[in-house]
Amino acid sequence: MNPPQIFTADEENRDKVISSIVIGFSADPLGRWFLPDAASYLLSGPFFNAFGGRAIDSGTAYVTDNYEGVALWMPPGIGPDEESLIPIIEATLPKEILEDVFAVFEAMAAYHPEYPCWYLPLIGVDPFYQGNGFGSQLMKHALKRVDEEGLPAYLESSNPRNISLYERYGFETMGQIQIGTSPLVTPMIRPSR
Repeated sequence: MNPPQIFTADEENRDKVISSIVIGFSADPLGRWFLPDAASYLLSGPFFNAFGGRAIDSGTAYVTDNYEGVALWMPPGIGPDEESLIPIIEATLPKEILEDVFAVFEAMAAYHPEYPCWYLPLIGVDPFYQGNGFGSQLMKHALKRVDEEGLPAYLESSNPRNISLYERYGFETMGQIQIGTSPLVTPMIRPSR
């Protein structure tokens, strides 16, 4: 199998990009803790768009040929759309976990570097295509630009199975977040090269 071609998504592709992220996170421990009910989860596009959609606005949303995989990278100074995200969380997530959810996001923010760095809030591959190198190709593509700029990169792994992928690309564990009933979240940093 030839490596997939990677292209940059734009506004015209937004719906396909967000749909790919939704399916890519369908078995993610944190994503499903947020929305354990399948019907509710399948309507989580607005949440993912608020959390990572600014990558599309910034021209740093990378996708494979047929949207098998998507990586939403945010350049320095760009972050999630908190103004939209908070009301979405309050309206859609189970009320009994809201306090823990906001505590997890606060802990994530505490780990986020205060110096300029690239941020990867979301990278996902459709489960049907996992194991075919799409995630690796997306990482290589984005990290080439990160390295050209000589900046570090930061992410939070919400799935322990993905940590080895991130480590292969130079990410190092900074700590662990686990609050209340939440699954483990692992903040990771990749020093500048």
